[in-house]
Amino acid sequence: MIAILDVCSGNLRSVERALAHVGADVVVTHDPEVVARADKLVVPGQGAFGPFMRGITERRLEAPLRAAIAKGTPYLGICLGLQVLFEHSEEGDVAGLGVLRGRVTKLAPTDKTLKIPHMGWNQVAQKLPVPGLATDAYVYFVHSYRVEPADPSVVALEATHGVTFCAGVRRDNVLAVQFHPEKSQGVGLALLRAFVEAA
Repeated sequence: MIAILDVCSGNLRSVERALAHVGADVVVTHDPEVVARADKLVVPGQGAFGPFMRGITERRLEAPLRAAIAKGTPYLGICLGLQVLFEHSEEGDVAGLGVLRGRVTKLAPTDKTLKIPHMGWNQVAQKLPVPGLATDAYVYFVHSYRVEPADPSVVALEATHGVTFCAGVRRDNVLAVQFHPEKSQGVGLALLRAFVEAA
């Protein structure tokens, strides 16, 4: 059973539909006990870091999430589901889960003609292999902030929007991406399918 974390995120239902489309047995939940016993976890998020992290805290999900990751439960983070893994976000000056060392900062391209939020299709380059994701794939982004991992060895994907930024991380059982697989058509579905079918 794959538990999709319900923190009232705007992309929750589209992620649920995309996972069901690739054959996943999913349950949408904010129950800490369901999170603790899930075979796999998907944490989608769209919006602002502060309210999203507050939603995790209010639902008493911080400890179950950290414990599940620590015991090896496969974790897929999407957008804010990537950002909350880190120690701190300057968006609202809020602490994250601290699963990975590093911070979340404003995406600030040097080319001031580029718009923020970064919205639309962009190419990602793989620094580490990401199951199901084609080399140099184009995927769909919607974000104004980026993660800055303290440990460069966890950076799996990079993209460029005026400045090169981390578009995905991978460490042990954790895979998390800044883009939206559920909006990335066949490329995104292939990534989700690989996550669902992995042992």
